[in-house]
Amino acid sequence: MCGRFTSLTSPEAVAEVFGAEPPSPTLFDDFHPNYNVPPTSRIMAVALDSKGTRRLGRFQWGLVPSWAKDASGAARLINARSETVLEKPSFRSSVPTKRCIIPMDGFYEWRTVGVDPKGPKRPVYVTRRDGRPLAVAGLWASWRDPSAGDGVPVLHSCCVITTAANATMSPVHDRMPVILEESDWSDWLSVGPNGTPTDRLVELMVPADDSILRPRDVGTAVNSVRNNDPSLVEST
Repeated sequence: MCGRFTSLTSPEAVAEVFGAEPPSPTLFDDFHPNYNVPPTSRIMAVALDSKGTRRLGRFQWGLVPSWAKDASGAARLINARSETVLEKPSFRSSVPTKRCIIPMDGFYEWRTVGVDPKGPKRPVYVTRRDGRPLAVAGLWASWRDPSAGDGVPVLHSCCVITTAANATMSPVHDRMPVILEESDWSDWLSVGPNGTPTDRLVELMVPADDSILRPRDVGTAVNSVRNNDPSLVEST
């Protein structure tokens, strides 16, 4: 699974990396490096607009399907399993037309393999070996509170797609985010009637190559969302 990550790269730099249009100066005017991004936060994601242009937007991390009666279930829908994403009602309607890429500088996982099940889990911080941002496959949705008036803004939310752990991650945990290589970004983002076929999407939702990631043990301070500083990603 993926339950916490870092967002350290500026929106302008993220847009450049992912070939998206430069974001509006006011959209991310409150940006600051975040070393401990928790569920339900407002995060960056890249998606196509109605004209097929890549845009960097702000989404709540925790999917709220368009048919939801309220937004209270968002914290439970931060991840979608690749094996069932085409079947689960919460996610399947987003797959054909609402796919996104969630940029992360790194993500945290809590070591469960070889750890005393009754003892505390050990946090691990995972980055790309080449230092580039991670391009994590995601889904997004739009929701409007049905009990509110017409003037209430639409909530845009997203979730991370996860898959089985590769050989690098399996000593830590049995799941990992789906990480896309640059050559696959266009296929993942291409949606709609002429978009990427489902068979190709299934091919993309697989474990990353074993050579891509570098996990390292970090301190338990990351366990609390109140802690948010560079020391969280320092090796122990």
